[in-house]
Amino acid sequence: MPRLKKKVKEVKSSKESTKYIFVVGGVMSGVGKGVTTASIGQILQARGYNVSAIKMDPYINVDAGTMNPIEHGEVFVTEDGDETDQDIGNYERFLNKNIYRENYMTTGRIYQSVIARERNLEYKGKCVQVVPHIPMEIRSRIEKAVEKTGAEIMIIEVGGTVGEYENLLFLEAARVMKLYAPKDVLFVMVSYLPVPNMIGEMKTKPTQHAVRNLQSAGIQPDFLVARSERPIDQARREKLSINCNVAIESVIAAPDAKSIYDIPLNFEKDDLSAIILEKFGLPKKKSNNEAWQKMVAATRIQSPEINIGIVGKYFASGDFSLGDSYISVIEAIKHAAAYNKCKVKINWLGAEDVEKEGVKAFKGLDGIIIPQGWGGRGSEGKIEAIKYCREKGVPYFGLCYGMQMAVIEFARNVAGLKEANSAEVNPKTPDPVIHIMPGQEKLIQEKGYGGTIRLGGWPCRLKDGSRLAKAYSKFTNNKTVSERHRHRYEFNNDYRARFEELGLIVAGTSPDGSIVEAIEIKDHPFFVGVQFHPEYISRPLAPHPLFVDFIHVCKNKK
Repeated sequence: MPRLKKKVKEVKSSKESTKYIFVVGGVMSGVGKGVTTASIGQILQARGYNVSAIKMDPYINVDAGTMNPIEHGEVFVTEDGDETDQDIGNYERFLNKNIYRENYMTTGRIYQSVIARERNLEYKGKCVQVVPHIPMEIRSRIEKAVEKTGAEIMIIEVGGTVGEYENLLFLEAARVMKLYAPKDVLFVMVSYLPVPNMIGEMKTKPTQHAVRNLQSAGIQPDFLVARSERPIDQARREKLSINCNVAIESVIAAPDAKSIYDIPLNFEKDDLSAIILEKFGLPKKKSNNEAWQKMVAATRIQSPEINIGIVGKYFASGDFSLGDSYISVIEAIKHAAAYNKCKVKINWLGAEDVEKEGVKAFKGLDGIIIPQGWGGRGSEGKIEAIKYCREKGVPYFGLCYGMQMAVIEFARNVAGLKEANSAEVNPKTPDPVIHIMPGQEKLIQEKGYGGTIRLGGWPCRLKDGSRLAKAYSKFTNNKTVSERHRHRYEFNNDYRARFEELGLIVAGTSPDGSIVEAIEIKDHPFFVGVQFHPEYISRPLAPHPLFVDFIHVCKNKK
């Protein structure tokens, strides 16, 4: 027992001022833990606190970079080049600040670190065990994230659903933190309350079972966020309060919202931020959320409505179409629409469908975006879509792979290189106008795929007089901007001079001019392709200049 007391003293003294909120999920996945985490952060930040957020993912993958986006959703890339879960993107958008690699961990990453330390004899000959050494590593990483961010309140989302075997070690780490510092740790369970059609009554029993699963891990929730189709009523609040041992004012309504940006304001209807601060014993500073409220009002504009087509290949899952593979693109469009005081309707267009059926589905579209992608599947459909935009004067915005496909289309149909292609799609093409970056070929041969591509923020020098430069100039005076990347292939400079003579404008390059970062074509309403991912840094309170300009052109053209 004396050994335990000594350890408690050490842990409490190390981070005594920092407060921690763990967000866990109940009943089923997809109930909105990530948006809940981001929204709690937003309302606490509006009260003047330094807030940051961490995502704990239970899978064995070291990062999200090697996972199928249809199954897992978008891979979000941080400024420092970490390939993370899409929830990190929500944290950045809601908090309007960068989130770094210290704020993201997976089971694979934790085990990798512990095993590496064991191999280096850093445990000094001890028997290294799942418990306590894995939870200790988790807590150590949480502390490092606090040191990196200086957060006064750190919100930590535990991936998965309570009751799953995978996230038990994260819950164990959280339980021990509560044991050591009970006044500094709170738990929020986001749980689903179904309303079965044949009954017509909101049911609390699944949430009650989820809370019991959490209690079996030694954790009592302080808050229940009641996700459902409609707001929870008083009778259901009382039932959850009594059966789950949660104060009735801590049962928070979370009905379906028209926009995720409504959620922080909805939480404040139940005084969530004030109750959290009271439980922590922190001063209830006045909330300053006017800018957020103004932005939310702008997202509710209904006209004019702009029709934007997204030509991709990562949204078909059985009989369902899913947008999570392109969530940052979707949100960047929304940010730009609110800025331009219009509404955008997104039309999902399968690249392989375009290959089979042609461009008839493009009729009535005001603009087309081709986002990120890998491999050859659907590439010819994307090239066909780009040709349609170039010839018909339809505004076109290509992101990463979308820029590469635009270069191929230009090479084939303007420069006359009929077999031009990307070396990724056809390694034997006689005209590899998109080729592999230096050093990447060796990595592929050695099967070094994970985390080895060009990642994170890199500088882009803007060409004077270009559309690109003019778009940025409305938001910044900088001639060089930082943009985030995630690619292994690039523009082949052997074709640069020839293409420029034919009207292709190299609108952005690396500072030394060696990497083509953006292209445009002359005499077109909007035809821009960028090697980077502007969607990653677009935020509701700071929309990205290129998305703003694209939507502005589409609106005026309509």
